Amino acid sequence: MLREGVTLYFLRHGETDWNAALRYQGQTDIPLNDKGRQQAARNGRRLKALLGERATGLDYVASPLSRASETMRIARAEMALAPDAFRRDDRLKEQHYGHWEGQLWHDLPTVDPEGFAAHNMDKWGWCPRGGESYRMLSERLAGWLMSVERDAVVASHGAVSRVVRGLVLGLDGSSVTTLEIPQDKVLVLQAGRMRWE
Repeated sequence: MLREGVTLYFLRHGETDWNAALRYQGQTDIPLNDKGRQQAARNGRRLKALLGERATGLDYVASPLSRASETMRIARAEMALAPDAFRRDDRLKEQHYGHWEGQLWHDLPTVDPEGFAAHNMDKWGWCPRGGESYRMLSERLAGWLMSVERDAVVASHGAVSRVVRGLVLGLDGSSVTTLEIPQDKVLVLQAGRMRWE
């Protein structure tokens, strides 16, 4: 799915207040908090050390949601690159959680007991009302991944990180939904392999 010889440097956006509270964000546009800005700066410094002079020749693309775009701006500033010189791609938006957006994780068994039970039985295929499933997100991201023609730095979201790894590494859906999604590490992806930096 990822072209041979292409490397993706993937940043999950830094923390938001909704992340800290375990509140579903999805495509609700929530800004970074101070910790999130520190995480983005850390990842920018790590990228600068990893890429050196190669950094100027890469493609830079982010989700248009403000938490991902701000993460990219902060990271690029730490790399001594023009902060706003990157593209935005709607296909990199977070999974849409529909009627769950804004809900606290621990409230869901009470707020939506049927949906919560269905989600726990099939995390890959279950779709929140008005939202999208992991399977649907995978279809959206497969098209984006096939369009990547050269090394790129990507700033996006947790579910996007999981699904992109699943596509690149050939993982089954049930494995994808449980992958770790740190906000203070750089995910380096190449065809069939990955590492954290």
